[in-house]
Formats: sequence, structure tokens, C-alpha cells
Amino acid sequence: MTDTPIREFPVSEAEAGPYGITTGPDGALWLTLVHAAGVARVGADGDVRTWSLGAPESRPLIIAPGPDGALWFTRSGDDRIGRITTAGELSAVTLPPGTGPCGIVTGPDGALWYAGMNSDTVGRVTTDGTVTTVPLPLTGAFASMVAAGPDEAVWCTLNQANALARVDLDGGVTVHPLPTPNAGPVGISGDTDGLWFVEIAAGQLGRVEPDGRIREYALPDRSARPHAIVGDGAGGAWYTEWGGNRIGHVDVAGRIESYPLPTPNSEPHGLTIASDATVWAALETGHLAHLTPRSA
Repeated sequence: MTDTPIREFPVSEAEAGPYGITTGPDGALWLTLVHAAGVARVGADGDVRTWSLGAPESRPLIIAPGPDGALWFTRSGDDRIGRITTAGELSAVTLPPGTGPCGIVTGPDGALWYAGMNSDTVGRVTTDGTVTTVPLPLTGAFASMVAAGPDEAVWCTLNQANALARVDLDGGVTVHPLPTPNAGPVGISGDTDGLWFVEIAAGQLGRVEPDGRIREYALPDRSARPHAIVGDGAGGAWYTEWGGNRIGHVDVAGRIESYPLPTPNSEPHGLTIASDATVWAALETGHLAHLTPRSA
């Protein structure tokens, strides 16, 4: 463990629940407020703006840049995909009832792809609002997060099926079981030539190699409950330890470093890498954590 200082910045009341975070096309940080049913923007000058979705049941989770210069996010509580422009204009696309969307990403085809937690589906939304769904060949899989792979496909973690799903752009699905039983995969991220993912129940990280092999890396603290992960562009990745109250890094060789958060029980969830190569994580306590790597 490395005692590198991490600074924390308040962005909301603790009850609002910062959850997902991404770097927008405007260079600002955009995040979801899962309990407050809102979206927030944090500018480079620290200015914080928030928007209410006007639907207390919406439960926004994951947010990602879209191909159209806007931000797109999942509304897991009311089966919608939200959209917000950098000017703050809100709209939404309605999904089939019972979808429960969680992860979202812009795919290699220029559409938005999402994971349907409650419907055993992966869905595709075009920027004009057209929705198509791809059924998964498993029941009760609890599709969680999605990532664009380096192989012109979309990958999804199947939390309760202990597997990853690879979805071709034409809708073909291949399921890849994980080596460790009951590992509980959640976050996933594409990188230069593979994908990184976390196993929240096993306290491990996983990597899909270019040849399709899956490697697993045990964390020093197996009770850390890793949650979200994002590729660092150099073959490694940054991840959050929800149970360990840390931000961690794994390099391309599998070497792991972790950095403790200043505030106990911060509940770190999503994280993003900013344009200056620093790392920001959303803390459900109402703060953002800012970590500056030694090489940044």
C-alpha cells in the first residue's frame, strides 16, 4: 500500500449519493447523484452545477460521453436512458419495462450500449432514440457493466452468472465463464489490447487478453470489494475498492498499488481519468476524490 495523498472535494450532500463519473467533452467532470435523482457537473474551476431529473424514482447510475457531444446515463429505477447536453438540456429515451439499465458505453458503431440488469439483455440506443435489444442466453445473469472492447465488440459483466458476455455488433453473443467460482464481476473497461474487469465477491481483478484468455489477479486485501475500473491507456487500469476504502492501480504486468482515502467509509464507486492524467472517483459521502499519480 502506498500512502500517496488524495484530496477530497465536496460536491453534494451525502444523501445525494455521487455514484457514476466521467470526463465530458467539455473537459468537466460529470456525475450521477443516485439518491437525489440528479446529474452534476464539476468545472475545471471547481464550480458545481446540478440538474434534477424530476423523477425521484429514476435512480441514475452510470454516465458516459456519447458520440454526439452529449452525456448519456442510465436511469435504473424508471427504465430510461437519460441524455444531457453540456449546456444542461435534459431528455430521455424510454426502454422496455423491467429493463433496469446499469452500465452504458459508446460502442464501436457509434451507438450507446447498455446492460439490462433485470431483463437479461444488452441494449443498443442510437442518438435518434431507436432502441434494439439483444437477449442473453442465460436467466438471472444480472448484466451489470459494459465496455467497448478493442475487438469491435461490446463486453458485459454477468454478475450472477459468474461470466463475461461478448456481444458482436450484429447481436451474436458469446459467454466466457470466469475461472474463479462466484467471483461476482461488476466493472469492466476496454484498454489498448484487452479488457480489465473486477470481481467484487472474490477480491480480484481480471483481464481478458487479446487471445481471449482470462487472467485473474488477487488483491492484497481480498475483502476490498473492487467495484469500478477504467483502463489507463498504457495497458494497466485504475479501480475503486468499495469495501477497502481505497483507489488502486494495476499495471500491465499485474503489479498492484493501492492508495487509502482520507475519510473512512467513503464508499468509492465510479472513477475516471481526466485530460491531465489525474484520477477522480465519486464517493457516496458527497465528495470527489482526486489522486495525482507520480507520473502525471
